[in-house]
Amino acid sequence: MAVSNNITACLNFLALICTIPVVATGLWFASKQGAECARLARWPVAILGGLLLLVALAGFIGAYWNRQGLLAAYLFAMAALITLLLALLVFAFAVTHGSGAYDVPGRAYREYRLEGFSGWMRGYVAGDPRRWEGIRACLAASDTCKKLTMETAFFIAPEQFYQSDLSPLQSGCCKPPTACGYAYVSPTAWASPATPAADADCGAWSNDPRQLCYWCDSCKAGMLGTLRDQWRRANVALVAATVALLVVYVIGCSAFKNAQTEDLFRRYKWSNNT
Repeated sequence: MAVSNNITACLNFLALICTIPVVATGLWFASKQGAECARLARWPVAILGGLLLLVALAGFIGAYWNRQGLLAAYLFAMAALITLLLALLVFAFAVTHGSGAYDVPGRAYREYRLEGFSGWMRGYVAGDPRRWEGIRACLAASDTCKKLTMETAFFIAPEQFYQSDLSPLQSGCCKPPTACGYAYVSPTAWASPATPAADADCGAWSNDPRQLCYWCDSCKAGMLGTLRDQWRRANVALVAATVALLVVYVIGCSAFKNAQTEDLFRRYKWSNNT
């Protein structure tokens, strides 16, 4: 019986370790989105990871000190939390399916369209004018476009800027769409659009550092591109942690049942001997 309890305790300890990447991913996800001015699912992953950590700790304690009631509660709670984690992953993959990014001839960076993203993501960022106003104000106060302004000296010729590696936000918010035909002056200053009717965002561009393209649909699409990239990176760690948790949980259930069987056999043998 002591051997079975130790095996179950070790498995629950492995489950405890497997929850750490979920917590770390949630904290990273929250901090990155806070820096980028959006709060899409800012804390749910961290909270879910914290609950998994607490439940796994309870399972380890229950197995180590042979608390059958605590172990039973652990198995039920862990199954519910793993189910929630799986549901979150399915949702994340569904809403981040489309990228909205497209290549521009002669440019190393990519540009973004709202239509390429899922309806749920578009509705979250662009569907509520008040929410976008908050995001826009945050972007204007951040260093997202200020970094490009400070790097002007590195772009002596327009071609050097065209071959630079811009983030989705910099591509969508800090410059006008390429289709407008603006002439390059600096990374955040452009002049004389050749085809001002080519895109609805052409008229929304302003050389005012407080305005730039923050009201453009391309900026909203750039924000969605940033959120999608973050979700995709987070999903890699979450999938690995979920698979490991499922394997350890299934083995843990089997070990728990074996421990219960041995306990019943020991009691039966003891009662016969007496």
